[in-house]
This record gives sequence, structure tokens and C-alpha cells, in this order.
Amino acid sequence: MEPSTATSDNLKGLLRRAGLRPPHTLTLAITGACNLQCRHCWVEGGVSTSAAHVPAAKLRRVMQEFADLGGQGLRLTGGEPLCHPEWLELLRFARHLEMPHLGVQTNANLIKKNQAAALRDLDFSGLSIQVSLDGACATSHDLVRGEGAFAGAMAGLQHLIAAGLAPRLSLFFTEMRHNLDEIPALLERADELGIASVVSGSLVRCGRAAEDALIAPAETEQYLRLLERYETDSGFRALYRKIGRIAALEWQTPNKTTRQDCTFVENPYLTAAGRLYPCVLCHADPYAVSGVFDKPLAEAFSLGAPLWASLLEISRSRAETIPQCHACADRDTCGAGCMGRAWGSCGDFFASEDRCALRRAVYAHRKSAANPS
Repeated sequence: MEPSTATSDNLKGLLRRAGLRPPHTLTLAITGACNLQCRHCWVEGGVSTSAAHVPAAKLRRVMQEFADLGGQGLRLTGGEPLCHPEWLELLRFARHLEMPHLGVQTNANLIKKNQAAALRDLDFSGLSIQVSLDGACATSHDLVRGEGAFAGAMAGLQHLIAAGLAPRLSLFFTEMRHNLDEIPALLERADELGIASVVSGSLVRCGRAAEDALIAPAETEQYLRLLERYETDSGFRALYRKIGRIAALEWQTPNKTTRQDCTFVENPYLTAAGRLYPCVLCHADPYAVSGVFDKPLAEAFSLGAPLWASLLEISRSRAETIPQCHACADRDTCGAGCMGRAWGSCGDFFASEDRCALRRAVYAHRKSAANPS
């Protein structure tokens, strides 16, 4: 047996004994630098205090070790990953590790014809390119990302599409009060361009968004209007089923609202500062492993296992502990929601998830639709 295989087996055994899942897809921040300074940036990239570019040699070592540990995918992020001077060489290296999945998250403003051609030349069916687009028009997108960012993103998308990469593209949309009503138009635009999917996530009041008064979470009534549109507009419903994935609409489907444990450590997140979190949404420093770029990755996961096992126990106890959950008829469905979002918005694992009111409204709407009076 090769040493790397033994290490993989040993680590998987250690994690399973702790009640944790083995790592599947690593989100790896290769730089803290960014060409934009978005109002909702969770990691506050693109400022003088942001983490610098991670040396390429250290990134290659981490990627190789993750593959040796049985990892099935890498997702390169930042900051803006294309700010890293060796981003393309790093993608090529990751491609040759032959993991089934390789993704890159970008604002697309730095993608020109040559960059799109280089991505096409990776020639990899497992490649995915996620482009952030926070509106169907410049007014909405640029409010968050700065003047000209929408035009830059659309130009980058056009270069990628011209290179034949439309089937590899997804749009990521952050749901906010000023842009939620544009979701149908964004789906239509994406479909016209041949883009494979549109995925969204709601704004979390952390990072820069914690203090910014110009952006805010969408209101429950906006989501209920979107649900009504889904139910009454067959064209929108068909388009959503083809390329959309929005949490509030997914909650409307009964078989997609079954409670599950947190998926620690299935989708870990390694920052450009070298902190390893068990989940892309759970950025709790007391439960992070630091200095990961200067130690073997297997050691970092081993050090994290007891921390993340305790997090899993916290997650399982939230519905019994949070007062708002006690009388809630849907607590067995949502399991008290996302613990990482609760930490991000409140700094408290035993706070209600920031989407609690929305979840209740969607579940009530579903029940009302299923049992009309």
C-alpha cells in the first residue's frame, strides 16, 4: 500500500470515529487580493490588510496532499483568484491531479479572450466556473460591487461563452433587498446565454455587510411573491427547474426539507491566511486550525477533528437549546437552521439562524398550499 493511501485511510478512520465525514471538496483561497471591494464581502478581500498571495509552492503541496487524502474536488477562490500571478499554472496543476471536480470562483472582470481560451484548453469535463452576478442589470450589481463591475462581468462571461464554456458556467447571486425581484430576469438572461445554472445564497450580516447601510437582507414578503410567481407562472417554473437553485424555493418541496446533520468536514475551507475551517459557511476562529500552509494537511485535519466533533455536537443540540425553536412545529425540518450563518451574523452558535422568520413563512406557505381551506 502506498504511503498516501495509508494516510488517507487513517484520516478517514479518525474522522469517522469523531462522527465526521471525510473531506470531499476543498475550497482553497489562493489570495486575499481582489480587484473589487464588494459591500457584502464576507472575507473583506481587496484591502491593504487582506492576506497576500499564497506562494504557489505551498498551494501545490496542499492540493497534492488533498488529492492523496482522497479528496474529490478543489474549488479555487480568493479574494479574486485571477489576481494571483500564477492562477493559471495552479489550475493546470490541479487539473493534472485528476480529481473529478475542479472549480474556480471569479467576478469575471479580469477574464479576457486569452484567459477564456486558457480555461477552455484545460479540456476537462469536471471543470466549473462560478461567476458572481448580483443583479440582472448594472444598477443592482454595481451598487454592491462598484461602478463598471456589471459591464466587466458581462464582458468576461461573453469571452467564456465564445470559448465554448457556457456548459461549465454557473452564476452565483447574493439575495438582497434591492435585487431579489430580479431573479426571474436573471434566470432568463442566463438561459439565453446558455449558462448551465443559477445558484443563490442570502446575504449574511458579517464581514463588510455587517456595517453597510446600503445593502440589506431581502424581506420575507419578497420571497413569498417569488413563491407565488413559481406557483402561478408555468414558464418561470420550468425555467427554474431547468437551471435554478434558490433555497426558499427548494424549501417549498417537502422531500428537500428533511433535517440532516451538518456536513463537517465534507466541504472544508482553507483561507489565504492559512486557517482551515470545517465548512465554507462556518468561519469560527476558535474552531479553526491555523498555520496550515506550514504543516502537513493530514496533520491539520487530525488537529481539527476534536474541535469539529464538538461543533457537530453543538449543531445537534441547537434545536433543543434555542428558545425560539422550542414551540416551533418545523424544528425537526430545519434543525435550527445553519449554525455557520448564526455565528456569522451574531457570533453565537446558539442564536437563531438569520433566516428563521423566512423559513417559518415558507413552511407555512407550503402547508397552506397543500391543505387549502
